[in-house]
This record gives sequence, structure tokens and C-alpha cells, in this order.
Amino acid sequence: MIMPTTTRTRPDWPCQVKSPGSYDWERSATKWLRELVPARYASYPALLRHPVLLARHAHLQVQQEIRVARTALQTARADLPRLGLPESVIEHTIRLYAAEIMQLQHIARSVRAVTEALVEHTSGR
Repeated sequence: MIMPTTTRTRPDWPCQVKSPGSYDWERSATKWLRELVPARYASYPALLRHPVLLARHAHLQVQQEIRVARTALQTARADLPRLGLPESVIEHTIRLYAAEIMQLQHIARSVRAVTEALVEHTSGR
């Protein structure tokens, strides 16, 4: 079944993943999703055979990373001075965490877009 390619034009669609319905798009989605999960998960046969399952795990992984980055950001001003870090390093670290949260939120939206396309493709079989 060929799916419409409008999903690709969404700003959240990852450039590493081919347009839904194009040749080998599911493989490119799987490859991209594998990069988002810890290496030990990327080789589990069930996750490789079922890209939707891999997408679910990638979603959970990214959500956990967002929580960790938010905690790191929220606790940086209190915790980092106790480690003896200079104020300039603390400020840089806070900006780093804020930027990382924004990047992770973008990745989460991309995972959601890919998941939706995979679900549509799977249910259309």
C-alpha cells in the first residue's frame, strides 16, 4: 500500500527517514529509531521485526531523557556550586540543559510523527 507523502513535509518529520510509502521507508524509520534507544535494545529481535514496537520504546526513552534533563536543569543552581564549579561553568551548563530539552522535545515530536506513519502503514496491510 502506498501512503500519501504529506507526512514528510511536516516540520517534525526527521530528515533521516524516507517519506512514508516510498521505497524502503520503513527500514529508514527503523534505523533512525534504533539510534534513539540504548544499544542493547537495538538488537532485540521483537523490536526489529515490529517497528511500531521499536517506536513505542523510542518514545518512552526520549520521554525519560526529557525528565532527566529537566531534573538536571531544575537542580543545577543548587547542586553545581557544591561541586566547586565556577559560575561561568554553571551558567553554561544551564544553557546546555535548556537547549537539550528543546532538542529532545523536537525528537519526541519526530518519534510521534514516525510512529503515526508506521501505525497507518501497519493497519493498512
